[in-house]
Amino acid sequence: MAEQTVLVAIDIGTTKVCVLIGEMAARGGVDVIGIGLAASDGLRKGVVIDIDRTVQSVASAVEAAERISGLKVRSAFVGISGSHIASQNSRGMVAVSGSSRHDVDRGDTVRAIEAARAVSIPNTREILHVVPRGYVVDGQEGVRDPIGMTAVRLEVETHIVTASSTSVQNLTKCVQRAGVEIDELVLAPLATAEATLNDEDRELGVCLADIGGDTTDVAIFQDGSISHSATIPMGGRSVTADLGIVLRVTPDVAESVKFRYGSAMPMDVDPDEVLQVTSIGEETSHGVTRRHIAEIVESRVTEIFKFIGAEIEAAGATNRLQAGLVLTGGGSLLDGVTKAARDQLGMSARIVGPKGLGGLTDQIATPPYAAASGLLLWGAHNWPTEEDRASSRALEGVTARIGKIFKGLMP
Repeated sequence: MAEQTVLVAIDIGTTKVCVLIGEMAARGGVDVIGIGLAASDGLRKGVVIDIDRTVQSVASAVEAAERISGLKVRSAFVGISGSHIASQNSRGMVAVSGSSRHDVDRGDTVRAIEAARAVSIPNTREILHVVPRGYVVDGQEGVRDPIGMTAVRLEVETHIVTASSTSVQNLTKCVQRAGVEIDELVLAPLATAEATLNDEDRELGVCLADIGGDTTDVAIFQDGSISHSATIPMGGRSVTADLGIVLRVTPDVAESVKFRYGSAMPMDVDPDEVLQVTSIGEETSHGVTRRHIAEIVESRVTEIFKFIGAEIEAAGATNRLQAGLVLTGGGSLLDGVTKAARDQLGMSARIVGPKGLGGLTDQIATPPYAAASGLLLWGAHNWPTEEDRASSRALEGVTARIGKIFKGLMP
């Protein structure tokens, strides 16, 4: 097996750590050859709060994936999320310097992107991504790939994602202490989009919402590219916490009640159905109607969709997302979520699991593993080509990590 055909993805969530090892197949896809899972309790709201516990979780998941694949993990693409994430759109403009009749070459696009990157951010933050959204060639907008076009002036519109430097450093420290180097930190919803959205979704306009444990990651795509990204500091565990407080039960009991009896649509639940619940400190159980449970769930789900709606409005995408809302992540599995989304946001909504991978996918072909699957696909789609490797100018800012990617695993 060639070393450079193998990728590793690590998704560090608030409830689980998932490690996937994938081999780039000859057909152009990615086959999963190793899967590792471990419980996670060292993060809150997507931010590391306990380094030792996080390191232990990452190490356990990596070890499990190594046993299945027979390979030793040395480096990986790692997802990052949290309320510290921020984004903005920026434009950059340069004069075309191509030697042949002012033809745009890859160096020109890199210089334009670097010009767009020159935005003012606090010294406590750092740039994670500068994603090109589209180019303007001598005033002509809507250009996807300007290379080879004759022009005097080249402009690019980009989506810039920034993160708290301390959050980045703490996450990096946890992964490295687990014995793994980082090939690239990837914004979680950007990676998730690789496994859940198709080109038509992006062109028509779509809002992707990954409802995780403590956070909900939002990415909005318009005209084929990302236009807005954000993280909402609440998710599936927020619903669990509400049930625990109202019913006075432990988190484990509340989680079980949520998925077995909970619904985001109280009016669809039989008002006469009663279940017995034993509260903390009590010896006997008491009856609770299933509709009451659904009303508790509905309250928090409504709040989550309210925040998603606010992000859609902030992106200037109200009534412009023809592909509607795509839900994924563990929180999307709650009964009645899609109907609640349609009622509140006034758009179509559907639940989507990860697509595009082959190999050992039976265990991960569900919404909770969309982010990890997307990280593998992100790595494959951004793998340096022969042309990239031959052009050091085009790979400015990327070459430093290419060598690490090639030696990501060893037999």
